[in-house]
Amino acid sequence: MKLKRRANLEPYLLLLPSLAYLAIFFAWPMVQAFGLAFRADDGRWTLEFFRRMVGDAAFWPAVRTSLILVLTIIPLQFILALTMALLATAGLRGSGALIYFYALPIAVSDLAAGIVWFSVFTERGYLNTVLQGLGLLEKPFIFLQYGATWAVIAVILAEVWRATSIVFVILVAGLQGIPKEYNEAAEVFGAGWFARLRKVTLPMLRPSIQVALILRTILAFQVFAVVVALTGDGVKVLASEAYQWYNQWRNLNVAAAYAALILAISMLSTGIYLRALRTRPEAQAV
Repeated sequence: MKLKRRANLEPYLLLLPSLAYLAIFFAWPMVQAFGLAFRADDGRWTLEFFRRMVGDAAFWPAVRTSLILVLTIIPLQFILALTMALLATAGLRGSGALIYFYALPIAVSDLAAGIVWFSVFTERGYLNTVLQGLGLLEKPFIFLQYGATWAVIAVILAEVWRATSIVFVILVAGLQGIPKEYNEAAEVFGAGWFARLRKVTLPMLRPSIQVALILRTILAFQVFAVVVALTGDGVKVLASEAYQWYNQWRNLNVAAAYAALILAISMLSTGIYLRALRTRPEAQAV
């Protein structure tokens, strides 16, 4: 009886260090942040800091830009990562090396990626140099001018280059977990490549797609270093506004309100993905 009870407790004991880590470094700071967002200095509960956040002139531009980034980056990254993952797991000659090549950007930090792409788009950067060398431009074009559409496009390209590899690694792991017999059986029954992809691969890849989309959407709403490195204060996003309120105006309460909003949006998007990409029990059992 004691051995059975010990066996029942063993999984929870193994999870205990991870749970303690999450509680100390994530859950408790999150509770503290919500306290700053909803409580005034005198201890009373208030929505004043959220009113100040919404009333800020930069709030709605930051919301709009953050949504544009998410709605643009996530589909692009998923399509690119899925294509890369299918090529890397196709069993072609040299396809194993593609995994390492595609995964390289994971080693590049957000700030470093922003600096690299700044050197591409700046007035005397690589892009202007190439375009002038080809005779397509007479003088350098200012891609990163304040509030310009090109500045947002530069952020999108930098984020797609930097973080597509995260989605790629998750999808590769999911593809490698799909038994080959399923695709072989579908091929025997006359299913073409696209039919096998739509009817076999993607349904069985749904748990990995769910994880990848949840992770990238959360990180896309938190994008900060790439934006600052590329545009400074030229492009407003929610995370950069939270930093401005904390660092420049020294208002921890409004900064915490921005953080609470980002968390709420992330939780909402996670709930949508969990509901929209639910896996059937028979798919989970494979």
